[in-house]
Amino acid sequence: MRAMKNEFDVQYQQILQEILKTGFAEENKRTGHVCKSLPGKAMQFDLAKGFPLLTLRKIPLKVFIAEQIWFLMGNKNLRFLQAFTKIWDDFAEANNCVESAYGYRWRKHFGRDQIGGLVKLLEKDPSSRHGVILMWDPGDDGLADGIQKKNVPCPYTFTVQIIGGKLHLHLVIRSNDMMLGNPHDVAGFAFLAHVLAERLGVNPGFLTVSISNAHIYDIHFEQAAEIVQRKCEHDSIPFECPKDAFRRAEEGDETLVQEVFEQLRAQYHPQDSLGKMAIVL
Repeated sequence: MRAMKNEFDVQYQQILQEILKTGFAEENKRTGHVCKSLPGKAMQFDLAKGFPLLTLRKIPLKVFIAEQIWFLMGNKNLRFLQAFTKIWDDFAEANNCVESAYGYRWRKHFGRDQIGGLVKLLEKDPSSRHGVILMWDPGDDGLADGIQKKNVPCPYTFTVQIIGGKLHLHLVIRSNDMMLGNPHDVAGFAFLAHVLAERLGVNPGFLTVSISNAHIYDIHFEQAAEIVQRKCEHDSIPFECPKDAFRRAEEGDETLVQEVFEQLRAQYHPQDSLGKMAIVL
């Protein structure tokens, strides 16, 4: 039987091509860069058929794994994450903390543990449609006149539902850098969906990603064009969530990062690097 192709590569390449061909080229006042952007793009992956990883170029696997574990810990201090990546260091504030850290907002910021409540809700009532998690604080983020913050959430909400005996996660992203942010976000929330499914004793279902503003920065146009020309050849990537991953993540078990990394790395054979790409902050 012929192996299935990696569906992420196919959908990702299609969106890049659409942005390059028909995207609106406009200057972003905050960054000073020209972006090509399209509104309202979507991606969907059946997690039973493979883990959505970009193989058209190499991405660092440990980063999104460690990040999701840090989120589930509910921390805003970067210490755990800095053992694996410095990606959040530019957003550090007093005492090496990120006040808008997603995990802190999941578990503490709004005066309740949203993730703990989600698990209890779906254990009690698997048919519930109230499994909504927020990262966006309307009292602090956005809509401000002249106030610049180091960081506001890009993925700002997701829902988790059990339909047909499977756990489905729908992520909404207000602004997505398709060259750097998107592959990282998709893989990270796919891992989260697996962890939540394992905790609730169900199989993972669909990961749906809705993007309000999908864009490519001017400094990445040439590299995006190279991605569009590459062939989607990689087979789908199987993944099995480690046992008790939810508890281990909450406890900051560093061996969980390595365990997940080793499993994915064994199946991951990306194409050549595109060289270093600068992050636009």
